[in-house]
Amino acid sequence: MSTKVLFGFHAVTVRLKTAPQSISEIHVDTARRDARMRAFVERAGEAGVKLVDSDDQRLIRLAGSPRHQGVVARVSPLPQHHSLDDVLDDVEAAGRGPALVLVLDGVTDPHNLGACLRAADGAGAHAVVAPKDHAVGLNATVAKVASGAAETVPYLMVTNLARTLNELKERDIPIVGFSDDAESTLYDLDLTGPVALVMGAEGAGMRQLTRKTCDRLVRIPMHGAVESLNVSVASAVCLYEALRQRRAKGAGAGG
Repeated sequence: MSTKVLFGFHAVTVRLKTAPQSISEIHVDTARRDARMRAFVERAGEAGVKLVDSDDQRLIRLAGSPRHQGVVARVSPLPQHHSLDDVLDDVEAAGRGPALVLVLDGVTDPHNLGACLRAADGAGAHAVVAPKDHAVGLNATVAKVASGAAETVPYLMVTNLARTLNELKERDIPIVGFSDDAESTLYDLDLTGPVALVMGAEGAGMRQLTRKTCDRLVRIPMHGAVESLNVSVASAVCLYEALRQRRAKGAGAGG
C-alpha cells in the first residue's frame, strides 16, 4: 500500500487520535526531549506506534521541509469519500445540520489551502471543493498548516467546477460567490440554510464561468486602507459568520 508523510505535532497528533492503525512509523528528533516531545512520545507509545529516532537532517529529507518540529510520520492514506454527493448524503442522513460547503476556485498555495481547511474544520463546514486544474492538492505542507484538519474535512477536487456548482443547485444549495465589486455584503446574507461559499484565488479572483454560475455575489466590507483579505482569512470570516447565524437560530453547524 502506498504511504504518505505527515509532519508537525498537530497533524501527526490528529492522526494518532483518529486512525493510529494507519501509522507505520513516526520519526522523532533525538535532540528534542522537552515536555511537549515527551508527552507526544508517551501518547504514541500508548497507541502502539513504532517510534524511530532520527536527526534533524533525516527529518528534513523525510518531510521535505525544515518545519517538521521534530516529528515526521509515515502513514497510509485514509479512505476518502468518492464524491461530494456521498459527503452531502452522509450529512443529511446523520442530521448534521444544513449543508455548509467551502468552494475554492484556483487556490494554488499550500499554506493558504491548509489555513482554509483549518478554518473549515473549526467552523463545522462539511466539505471543501476545488477544481482539479489550477489548484493545489493535499500534500505534507498542506497537512502541516491545516494542523490536522486535512484529516477531518473532506477535500474534493472536481473535474468541472461549474458543473459541480450546478449539481449543488439541484440539491437546493444556493451558491454565494465573494467579489470585491459586489454591492451586497456578507452581513446581508441569511446563512442559516444550506449554502456553498465560493472564494476566488488571490489577485485573479473567481474565474468568469464560476462567477456566472453563482446565485448571488457579495463582498466582505473593508473599512481600512487594505482592499481585500487573504483567501484563508476571508474564508474564515465567512464560515464563522455562518456558524454564528446558525447557532443564534439553533440550526446547528456542521459536525
